[in-house]
Order: sequence, then structure tokens, then C-alpha cells
Amino acid sequence: MAKPFIKWAGGKSQLLQQIETYLPAGFDDMQDMTYIEPFVGGGAMLFHMLSTHKNISRAIINDISLNLIIAYRTIQTQPEPLIERLFEIQEEYRKFDNDHRQEYFYKMRDSFNGEYTNDVENTAMFIFLNRTCFNGLYRENSKGKFNVPFGRYANPTICDAETIRSDSELLQQVEILHGDYTQVENYIDGSNTFIYFDPPYRPLNATSSFNSYVKEPFNDEEQRRLENFFAQMSDEGCLLMLSNSDCSAKNPEDRFFENLYSNFFIERVLAKRGINANASKRGKLTELLIHNYEIVIGKNADILVPANNIVESIAI
Repeated sequence: MAKPFIKWAGGKSQLLQQIETYLPAGFDDMQDMTYIEPFVGGGAMLFHMLSTHKNISRAIINDISLNLIIAYRTIQTQPEPLIERLFEIQEEYRKFDNDHRQEYFYKMRDSFNGEYTNDVENTAMFIFLNRTCFNGLYRENSKGKFNVPFGRYANPTICDAETIRSDSELLQQVEILHGDYTQVENYIDGSNTFIYFDPPYRPLNATSSFNSYVKEPFNDEEQRRLENFFAQMSDEGCLLMLSNSDCSAKNPEDRFFENLYSNFFIERVLAKRGINANASKRGKLTELLIHNYEIVIGKNADILVPANNIVESIAI
């Protein structure tokens, strides 16, 4: 079964069934759909949509992280050499005691941050570091270097051959882009396009400042630029959904997104936060789902055109 091959901050595995509820009414009856993810991340939503909705005939994914995109392309085109290399790393790593594992991890991190070799080796190191670093968190410093420390895991699965092969099969129908999210505009097909935006989340407070896994910041100005693009794609007739943090749930006076997306529909859904340095802060909270179309909860009925009404509905 196709599923994310890495752990990723903001991954949507825990939210898939709730997101499914808020898809456009009659989505499965829409033929030859183009599915686009401008911020693909770990790909939970991508693999779910392609596995579940057979009316999607074309898919485009994009991300700003070059290492992530290299990984997707390698799994798409070179799954067997990647599996072979990951198996070698796994066998070697598991032979060590914890002190030698830590030494091996930092040597691998230095190699990953050093001179580029080839796609297979780069992706193998990328996956190894993701499976063995602290809390499975991918993060880059201001110089674009991976800087997450070693994590202590008893027996991590580094080579998941079944997932890589399943993902590779599904990725054959996907066009993989690297760069700014706005380039997906070149691939839209009007009302036959569904775009799911999962950008770096706006921090809920000053202490939850991790909102970008690459060196480029995603601040409030970037959130506003994204809303402009969202509105532009809505005007083009595309069906749109966007996830982000529910800032007003933490601070009722912080209605940043309610104001920014006032021309669209805003829902609240329960989410489970799985990546946090403080284990006590991992748990359930609400997130926003913003969309430009009307929905019929629990039904898969009429096809509805994008709507620009000011509506806020709460579904928890």
C-alpha cells in the first residue's frame, strides 16, 4: 500500500478521513481530474488521493525542498537501486552499539551536507537521517544544511522495500516539480483541477516557531502571498482546499486567517500533532480547512461550482 516513505512535520496521515469529508460534493463523479499539491511534504494526502479516487487522471506535485524532490524522483525512477543501498545501510547500522550508531549518524549527516554524489546516494542518506534523527524531524539551518541531532531508536526500519515499491508504482502518473508553489499555475485545467495546499503552518505562539523545514522563511508576508495565489486559482475555476493552523483557538484575538480568507469557507477539524520536541505538547488541537466550494457533509451528491461567499462553519 502506498504511503509516506518519510516522517514529515505537518504530515496529514491522521487527518485523511476528516479531509475526505470536506472534498467537493460529487468529487468521484468528476472525470479526468487533475490533482495538484504545491507543498507535497511527506505525501500522505497525495498517496491517499491517488489510491482512493480513480477519476484522477493526472497529478502534479511540487516542493521547495530540493532533497525531498530528489527523493520523490528517485523513488519514481530508481526504486530498486535505492532499496539495495538502504538495505546495505540498515545492515551496517544495526550491527553497531548505540555509541557507534551515533558516530555513524553524524558521519552520514556530514556526508549528506557535503558534496553531492548522485540521486540514489542522496536519497538513501535522506531517508536514513529521517529514520534515525531526533523525533524524525527534517529541518535545515540558515545555510541550508540538515541540522537535526541523533535520535535513540532501538531498531529503526531504514529500508522499507514494500513502501518504496508501492510508492514508485503510484508515482508513475505524477509529474514532480521543484521550486516556488506558484509554478503549478502552468498545469491547471479550470474546474477539472483540484488543488490541495498544505503550506508551512503559521506558528500558534512565539515558542512554536518551527514552521519551515528549509532555510527560506514562511512568514506572515508569505501567508498573504499564498492567499493572493489561492484567490487567483479560485478565479480560474479550480477547486481548492488549504490547511493551516487555527491561531484563534489559541488566542481569540488572533483572527489572522479568518480575516485573510474571509471570502472563502473555513472549517475547523481535530488534528493530532505528532512532531514536537516536547512530548507533552503532542496531542489533539484544531486546524483550519479552507475551501472555495460548497460541501454536503456525508454525501457525494451534486457537483457544486466554487463559491466566494463569506461563510465560517465549525465542524469538530
